[in-house]
Amino acid sequence: MTRYYCAMLTRHTISQYVFNPHAVRDVPSQHVRDWIGRDAPIRVRQLLNLCPRHRTTPLRRLDSLASKLGVGSVFAKDEGERLGLGSFKALGGAYAVTLLVLQWASQQLGHSVPPEAAMTREVLQAVEDRTLCCATDGNHGRSVAAGARLFGCKAVIFVHQNVCQVRRAMLRALDAQVIEVPGTYDDSVDACAIAARKHGWHLVSDTSWNSDGDVPADVMRGYTVLIDEALSQMDLPPTHVFVQGGVGGLAGAVAGYLADVFGTVRPIIIVVEPDQAGCLFASVLAGRPAEIPADMPTAMAMLECYRPSETAWPILDRYADAIMTLPDAAAIDAVWHLANPSGTDPVIAAGISGGVGIAGLIAAAQDMNFREMVGLDHRSRVLTILTEGADAQPAKETPLTSI
Repeated sequence: MTRYYCAMLTRHTISQYVFNPHAVRDVPSQHVRDWIGRDAPIRVRQLLNLCPRHRTTPLRRLDSLASKLGVGSVFAKDEGERLGLGSFKALGGAYAVTLLVLQWASQQLGHSVPPEAAMTREVLQAVEDRTLCCATDGNHGRSVAAGARLFGCKAVIFVHQNVCQVRRAMLRALDAQVIEVPGTYDDSVDACAIAARKHGWHLVSDTSWNSDGDVPADVMRGYTVLIDEALSQMDLPPTHVFVQGGVGGLAGAVAGYLADVFGTVRPIIIVVEPDQAGCLFASVLAGRPAEIPADMPTAMAMLECYRPSETAWPILDRYADAIMTLPDAAAIDAVWHLANPSGTDPVIAAGISGGVGIAGLIAAAQDMNFREMVGLDHRSRVLTILTEGADAQPAKETPLTSI
């Protein structure tokens, strides 16, 4: 595969793409395997099983879409019902909060508290005066707020000015205090970190910039559950994976897990970002984690991030094969097609950010250069992740483009 390439294309296809010159196909180091390898989902499930709403989410097979795109099969891991919170973010936040609760209780009580004792009165009383905080576009904050309420803690959630009122209302419904910060998601991350230090709150961040301790890594470990489930639901492993970018937490978890499971024969991993917020794209070009200037808001609101997670970046730098960016129109079209499928494909109500992996696949399949470079053909088994459900029913108007 060509090691490095960047192209500008038309508005309704790929905006830009770059092949990662550092990507390798090897067996990860023991450090990576211990951190985010195949054993991570086992540890995560020990704690997630404490939640009565924990269930394996469905893997949707999209045969009609696969036929249209000229690939062997398309699968979509549907996270819209994850833990009743509507997105994959429930995995990471819930896991990290539970780990913190066990740690605090052990310190307070003077003895190690096992996972099965997390909901006992003794533990709940030991942590009831704690306050958790995070910054969010909506989904991660819901997970942290739900975890805080489960254990009787307080939650303070920072949102930027473009987070919609529906998502703010969802946070308040979980008893969270919501604080608006002028500017972008990254501004809300900074404000939250300052407030946490000032008030002694416990920061449960899903990203890291200039170090945030172990919590962002714990959040990423939580995400490994969904890729582990997806592999168990497939008869054969995927040849290609299209996964959302953002700060890189999900993409890093997926890439690290697949590298450990498959080693030198791992799938080709393609990360998809909004063209207004391509911080991972810029990082590949720079050869290091790169912060980019804030641009206009994107409809892919959950991916509107302008600096990558320094926790996720080393994994992506090694195992992400390509990064592509898309215009909003491509993501909106993908959601419409999911809600209005052809043939036997199921109807899926996904949020715009949730359908970005599918949007990346549609754009890639129609770009002959990119398609050839990643070996996308009639034998390909493509895995995508529907990272969130729809806040409201998708519109039924004609899409901006057709496939």
